[in-house]
Amino acid sequence: MSAYGFAHLRNRRHHPDILKYLERIQATLAPFHGRFVIHGPPAEVVEGTWPGSMVLIEFPDLTEARAWYASAAYQEILRLRTDHIEGDVVLVEGVGPEYDPRERAAKLRAAGAGPRGDGTAA
Repeated sequence: MSAYGFAHLRNRRHHPDILKYLERIQATLAPFHGRFVIHGPPAEVVEGTWPGSMVLIEFPDLTEARAWYASAAYQEILRLRTDHIEGDVVLVEGVGPEYDPRERAAKLRAAGAGPRGDGTAA
């Protein structure tokens, strides 16, 4: 099942290291079959606020995503970005084409008081 590396980037500072990072990141993704799906265009915010930009990288599965992030090649360039851009990065598994949110709702309802089964919303 596909997995994704998602970054919400904020407070970008222009610095030559960012260009070096951009020039080198694709070579770190290739061995793990990673590809950019979204890479920083301004978002059209239709609800709430969204300060910053986003990056979405697709991988064949969560194992490949984790291996890419932990790889020596990526760790070597990581500081080129993190020293100059604030952000949050998460790795998350996607859902398949058979996913049906109604099934999730039924499971959550059966699990307890709230959507998470603990009285809180999902």
